Amino acid sequence: MDYEKEALAYHRQGRNGKIEVTTTKPCSTQRDLSLAYTPGVAGPCRAIHRNPEDVYQYTAKGNLVAVVSNGSAVLGLGNIGAAAGKPVMEGKGVLFKRFADVDVFDLELDTADPDEIIRTVKLLEPTFGGINLEDIKAPECFYIEEELKKQMNIPVFHDDQHGTAIISGAGLLNALELAGKKIEAVRIVVLGAGAAGIACAKFYMQLGARQENIIFVDSKGVIYSGRQEGMNPYKEAFAVETEARTLAEAVRGADVFIGLSGANLLTGEMLMGMTENPIVFAMSNPDPEISYEEASTARPDAIVATGRSDYPNQINNVLGFPFIFRGALDVRATQINEEMKIAAAQALAKLAHEPVPYSVIKAYRLKNLTFGREYLIPKPFDPRALIWVASAVAKAAMESGVAREHIELETYKEQLENRLGLSRHIMRKFINKAKKSPRRIVYPEGEHDTILKACEIILDEGIAHPILLGRPEVIEKKLRNLNVDILNGVDIIDPRQSPRLESYANTLYEVRQRKGMIRKEAEQLIRDPNYFATVMVKTGDADGMVAGLTQHYADVIRPALQVIGMRRGVRKVAGAYLMILKENTYLFADATVNIDPDSEDLVNIATLCANRAPLFGIDPRIAMLSFSNFGSSRHPLAEKVRQATQLIKERGLDILVDGEMQADTAITPRILDEVFPFSPLAGKGGANVLIFPNLVAGNVAYKLLQRLGNAQAVGPILMGMEKPVHMLQIGDNDEVDVVYMTAIAVLDAQG
Repeated sequence: MDYEKEALAYHRQGRNGKIEVTTTKPCSTQRDLSLAYTPGVAGPCRAIHRNPEDVYQYTAKGNLVAVVSNGSAVLGLGNIGAAAGKPVMEGKGVLFKRFADVDVFDLELDTADPDEIIRTVKLLEPTFGGINLEDIKAPECFYIEEELKKQMNIPVFHDDQHGTAIISGAGLLNALELAGKKIEAVRIVVLGAGAAGIACAKFYMQLGARQENIIFVDSKGVIYSGRQEGMNPYKEAFAVETEARTLAEAVRGADVFIGLSGANLLTGEMLMGMTENPIVFAMSNPDPEISYEEASTARPDAIVATGRSDYPNQINNVLGFPFIFRGALDVRATQINEEMKIAAAQALAKLAHEPVPYSVIKAYRLKNLTFGREYLIPKPFDPRALIWVASAVAKAAMESGVAREHIELETYKEQLENRLGLSRHIMRKFINKAKKSPRRIVYPEGEHDTILKACEIILDEGIAHPILLGRPEVIEKKLRNLNVDILNGVDIIDPRQSPRLESYANTLYEVRQRKGMIRKEAEQLIRDPNYFATVMVKTGDADGMVAGLTQHYADVIRPALQVIGMRRGVRKVAGAYLMILKENTYLFADATVNIDPDSEDLVNIATLCANRAPLFGIDPRIAMLSFSNFGSSRHPLAEKVRQATQLIKERGLDILVDGEMQADTAITPRILDEVFPFSPLAGKGGANVLIFPNLVAGNVAYKLLQRLGNAQAVGPILMGMEKPVHMLQIGDNDEVDVVYMTAIAVLDAQG
């Protein structure tokens, strides 16, 4: 790929650059304008004047970071100046927003005078909740950060120093674990004595490394005691007594190489002199001190990391600064101290040991990803990094006394989930409810990799007790290959070898003997995992069932209907999807089961939804959808919907419902309030449960909203069964979806 050409096109297409300012409050009426500006804005101004801390309530300060640079040390480009560095600073803002929902103004200062930078940034303290210094050359960057930290009462963080130190520190902790070495005993060589190199060495010392075991090498050679050329106070602090004068001499007998200098300065021959299981972090970008291939070829026992995304173990600062600032801002920390940095590194190191979500594996086009020599630190697109790192940083800030706000961490983690999207926030609530009283859930597809990986999360969260149907030897082999350790937490049952086989066959025969099933057929069918699972649920040996990854919907639902059956009073089972958008949640039904429901069927579907919606935290306001509004058409398709609505009202069912109505009428409060004020849904904020007139409409609507509207579709959720049976979408390899449906099955069983 021609990155130069592609990047130029990327930056100029559409609106120039990568960022814009958007409003967070409505500003479409005269009233809105008078509240946003004069005269209404005087209210918050007076409040802040009375109590300066109220600035965090009435302005964006608490979520606003300044990215400050003078362009004197832009990554890979050097001293290119303030204006030329602006695309990088805009990019930094994009990363802050994308990964941690932190707003950014980038400020490029046209000066090389460190005191001018200090004075300018200090004067901006009323505007910002934090300062991210970026691409300022050493040694000035050290002085600038030190002075600003002394003078300012908000977090100041030079990412080139501390971001690299924290991320590489997390990788180093895990690399040492794999190499079987202790940080206090290893010899470390750091190539590059600029901002990042010195910060890394200092941080490794915070993690336990000993200063006498660290040797620095810069463009003049080893930094040794008594050296005069190219020295400054920051380098002087790391001068050691040593006979080594060159990089080759320094790395001989070393355990760890840290490269933060330039391309191709370390050779395979030099690596040969390092100790067993050497750790090589060649982090210069875009070309490392030694290529991943050369290092791995010269020393197959080496644990190698680079700054590149196209090789394993990328040391990427985006794993740090967005989440560190997120945690610091949310507790209104006065600074980012060493305790917070260490907490961030330790959180990342621990996260790498956790099972990796399918979404991350898919994003990097990998087959599998587990902790080891090629996976030392989490991937940048791992959504869990925000929750793990920000909460660890916030906790450390509170414990170390620099937080002005104290928060409850479990609630805070839920809030962080919400920043990742409303769907994660909502599903976290379901998971937390499920954890209060876990149930036994059976999985007919117990040999499937996705089910096995999901069970690791399910057990870790404490949602359910999984029962896997399948051959034990196959499941155990797959668990070993997946590096998933759940054998002590699950039950494995082979339906063909189960001692309950005869008993279950009897149950199946008793249930179906007057529905055309003969004894021999029951004995054959019970060996089918779907039939075996439904009988387990029927007899109470399991509390619920989740299936459908490898089978068509009908093939899963048929045994469930035949064996478990519908709840008393239910006319037909129905299917729904929980549709989670950026700010709202809806229940769509029927989008999966009933092809052409009549009026009575629609009443049944609406009733099932009214009963089920509260389980999802939805106070049901039901709209019966059609292509017409309240009698505007007399077509039979509209008539059946109108008749269904009338039947619900005539029967005195305690349901807030209206129809028939068009979809936009149902979900647009303004239309209901102004055009159809007679509707019981008027003044209620619009409908949140949508009943479609047929399967075509429901299925098309949910799929379009999912793909074009970026909605999270949770389901299909089966309603009306006597006991919980829930479906997975065929071919869905994301274990998180299995976790979500398991949580719903447990909630169903609890209810």
